[in-house]
Amino acid sequence: MSNIVAIVGRPNVGKSTLFNRLIGERKAIIDDISGVTRDRIYGFSDWNGKNFTVVDTGGFVKGSSDIFEAEIRRQVQIAIEEATVIVFLTDVTTGITDLDEEIARMLRKNPKKVILAVNKVDNSQRQLMANEFWSLGFDDTVFLSSISGSGTGELLDIVAEVLPENISPEANQIRPDIPRIAIVGQPNVGKSSLTNALMGEERNIVTDLPGTTRDAIYTLYNKFGKEFYLIDTAGIRKKAKVHEDLEFYSVLRAIKAIEEADVCLLMIDATVGIEAQDLSILGLIQKRKKGVVILVNKWDLMAKETNTARDFEMRLKEKMAPFTDVKILFTSVMEKQRIFQTVEAALEVYENRRQKIKTSELNDVMLEIIEKNPPPVHRGKQIKIKYVGQLPVHYPAFVFYCNFPDHVRDSYRSFIENQLRKHFKLTGVSIAVYFREK
Repeated sequence: MSNIVAIVGRPNVGKSTLFNRLIGERKAIIDDISGVTRDRIYGFSDWNGKNFTVVDTGGFVKGSSDIFEAEIRRQVQIAIEEATVIVFLTDVTTGITDLDEEIARMLRKNPKKVILAVNKVDNSQRQLMANEFWSLGFDDTVFLSSISGSGTGELLDIVAEVLPENISPEANQIRPDIPRIAIVGQPNVGKSSLTNALMGEERNIVTDLPGTTRDAIYTLYNKFGKEFYLIDTAGIRKKAKVHEDLEFYSVLRAIKAIEEADVCLLMIDATVGIEAQDLSILGLIQKRKKGVVILVNKWDLMAKETNTARDFEMRLKEKMAPFTDVKILFTSVMEKQRIFQTVEAALEVYENRRQKIKTSELNDVMLEIIEKNPPPVHRGKQIKIKYVGQLPVHYPAFVFYCNFPDHVRDSYRSFIENQLRKHFKLTGVSIAVYFREK
């Protein structure tokens, strides 16, 4: 189940500080990614057994220090549509402003859960001042301080209580043994066209199933000996007309698709090339340890010479570094070029992601490499790696047992990862490498 908790509010009320507080203290947090769309931040967290994505929507100030109320209104509206829970952050030191009241009016009209959080309440005087915020009319109102952390536990308790239970695929009649493939990417790169190209024929063998969120629709693909669920999140609503908002909306959709998928088909526009937004979505896929295949669509529109595809792929991998062990396909959905190769590649990545390497094989290969290329000596101490094992998680994760795990350098960790990729089939998969004391 992918849940989104959005922090909304006017500028300078402490949204980013609260965001850091919400994701920064939980040990189970996997990662956070900043700059997905300029000043917006996405982080993954959990509380009381509930997993969720926290989104800092940012105080929308464009080009100057002035507040553009219309821009904020559009930003909040997108958060209202996409989020499971909305945290409306205000500032006790300024009191209730006209903009706070306008945002509050918008939030009261929607059926989603809204938690009013009054920030910077860090002494008894401000505690008294904060009482005026009850007039905004939200049942769930929390007084907190993002900097000190006081009150944030109460906020997270309410968030966890509101979020639905983590729903397994079985609860929605979605078979857990069938791969789930999501098509993600920026607007207008051909996601809907690819979905139609794959599913548009022989409709009698397709079954639509409701997904675990209102946006994700699971479509069962079962032909040519292949069977998988295609997660369709391609639609972007026309009401998000501003380019900045459209990008924000597409990222929220991508987050939901990535959370629910085993493998992501990341589509980019050949006529534009890979942009910062595409790299950020790739970062989301990588940090969540999902499989990925890169599709360079609209390849039919490119002027080609002998090495056009090779040079294009080299430029892509330079920008994607260090995660370059990814299958890249050049497609044209409109011309039906290499459409079904995408299915083959995605299923291959799925198998790479779920494989369990024999412990004996893993040790035979890696210990020999380590013996020839041992870790650098740390302060006169020789680091000795004795044993390698694969962890029982849903993605390839390997643990190397040694005498001084804290002294293994990042450069050597990268060397080990590269050797794993060289000797085992791990293309398109993010892997994890850990060093632990035996």
